[in-house]
Amino acid sequence: MQHLTLFTLAITLIATICLAKSPYQSVLQHSRIRGRQHGPNVCAMQKIQGTDKKYFTNCKQWYHRKICGKPTVISYECCPGYEKLSGEKGCPAALPLVNIYNTLGVVGAATTKMYSERAQLREEIEGPGSFTFFAPSNQAWAALPTEILDALVSNVNIELLNALHYHMVNRRLTSEDLKHGSAFPSMYQDFNVHIHHYPNGIVTVNCARLVKTDQHATNGIVHVVDRVITAVTNNVHTFIDTDDDLETLRTAVAAAGLTQMLESDGHYTVFAPTNEAFEKIPPEMLKRILGDPVALRDLLNYHILKNMQCAESITSGTPLETLQGTVLEVGCDGSDMTLNGKAIIQKKDQLGTNGVVHYINELLIPDSAKTLLELAQGSAVTTATKLFVDAGLGSHLSGSEALTILTPQNEAFKEGVTMTGELKKLLKNHILKEQLSSGVLYHRQELETLGGIKLRVLVYRNSLCIENSCIAAHDKTGRFGSMFTVDKVLTPPMGTIMDVLKADDQFSLLVGAIQTAGLTELMNQAGPHTVFAPTNDAFSALPKADLNKLMGNPQELASVLKYHMAKEILVSGGVGSHTRLKPLQGDKLELNMRNQTVYINKVPVVEADLMATNGVVHAVGAIIKPLSPKVDREQADDPIRTASSMITDSRIGVKNDDLFQKVRKSISSRTMTRIQ
Repeated sequence: MQHLTLFTLAITLIATICLAKSPYQSVLQHSRIRGRQHGPNVCAMQKIQGTDKKYFTNCKQWYHRKICGKPTVISYECCPGYEKLSGEKGCPAALPLVNIYNTLGVVGAATTKMYSERAQLREEIEGPGSFTFFAPSNQAWAALPTEILDALVSNVNIELLNALHYHMVNRRLTSEDLKHGSAFPSMYQDFNVHIHHYPNGIVTVNCARLVKTDQHATNGIVHVVDRVITAVTNNVHTFIDTDDDLETLRTAVAAAGLTQMLESDGHYTVFAPTNEAFEKIPPEMLKRILGDPVALRDLLNYHILKNMQCAESITSGTPLETLQGTVLEVGCDGSDMTLNGKAIIQKKDQLGTNGVVHYINELLIPDSAKTLLELAQGSAVTTATKLFVDAGLGSHLSGSEALTILTPQNEAFKEGVTMTGELKKLLKNHILKEQLSSGVLYHRQELETLGGIKLRVLVYRNSLCIENSCIAAHDKTGRFGSMFTVDKVLTPPMGTIMDVLKADDQFSLLVGAIQTAGLTELMNQAGPHTVFAPTNDAFSALPKADLNKLMGNPQELASVLKYHMAKEILVSGGVGSHTRLKPLQGDKLELNMRNQTVYINKVPVVEADLMATNGVVHAVGAIIKPLSPKVDREQADDPIRTASSMITDSRIGVKNDDLFQKVRKSISSRTMTRIQ
């Protein structure tokens, strides 16, 4: 029964919220539901600790108990339009319907009521009509700078009356009528008041937040706002064009050809960098951007949002799209408005007829305005960046060549890397001769490097690799080049698989075995091949007689070796939790990655990703044996059982019982020795 009641309550909650007509109404309904246990018409409010700021609560705020990153306390108050009655629970009584003048006194706008009388507005807002009054709260008047308040009250018949008339609209407007982006002519020379209604339920008029809405009166309606608003007559470009603190920005806007846009109709948010913000940028970088119309336009568009965002509308971090096409994380920390987590906004909510301007003291530079060298700085590839410069490649990374740089993460390098001729050559092969996006790469595509070699693209289910290096982060696209962050230092292919094996002493026995088995030509063919190459230690682990017998039977030897080869290229970065590979002979190879080590049929790779022009070589320290599908994982780890599978499995052509017995005895002896 209890579960049924909870289910019914949940359905009621969802239905009630869904029936709400606007984001504000949704939040108000949520606050009502949270407060219903305290009686009828009680709303739950969240107050930021240490401030007077209160909010109707939405789900996210309720569960996090935070607004703008600051803890909140819950209070329960009468919902708009209701009041308490002595001795009764909740707020059962509707507020008496009186005129606007008297309503001001009971909704927290007593100071507005006082100034209305001083300005001889009382008769108008007591009399007939149908008005909307955006009434500043008592705290809003107290927050006005002294000089502004003195100028208003010293000329009550003109300045104060005009200011109050600008807070009024000559028609009744409920919160439902206050649509996002709407504007209504005020009663002061028909100058518009600008409304914005945000998805989180916050409603603003000229960027002042409505803290109490829909307070009905006989001759209109009152909405209490958290600041005194002023008439808006200029567009956002006028702020930039007339403020000496924005002189550099003004020059940049003109050079980028954005003047007309900032004067046009719209709802823009401009984060305007001050002269100080521009001065923080290295002079050479700033000179380059200011002299490059494409980079400059990208930089400025990165400071402009596609919609209007007043500071009071923000209760948590939100990604918002810029005109440049990327996003800024616009958030708040207490009373500070933040951009990408930084409190760099000096002056907020400078409202224009077509948007709002916030002054910032740091320049926001998008990737699209940066050189390759600038893209790499300050990220997780600082070691590689320094090495590129030390190798004399800085001019390529800071110029206007169309390039793509493969930058290994810092952890890909060993400590104390020293610059050598070989390293310079290797780093040159980390730079591709064209600007690319990872989204256009395809399997087995070939990419030419500054070093003159070709690198292969390898596409796997969960990774995208260039040779042995797999992309570890989103690419960054700069003004002329792109940067791919990769997980490993690149190993360029050098010769065929046979060349790779011959060049490494640890494979001398394998080279002989390949030649004996007649597989040399196969290892030199175009491929692609993946070879799990047993080292000399792997062969030496077999009893000498068995090894000699195997080497003396080319057909049998070829079968064993082909079980270590596949007709595709698989680097370690392409191995997932359950990767399967079809060998040249035999059923399947099962691969997985544990603790940064690749395992093939339980055999660990001792050295991965030896790249060849026709494939890749992975060194293994043991002969790989088939896993029987009939044994469980623990049995598969038993070296005697897996040796049995290898020797007796007809699929790789090894059937000699005598050989099996000798290998079994050899493995048993070694196992006992380790235990002892």
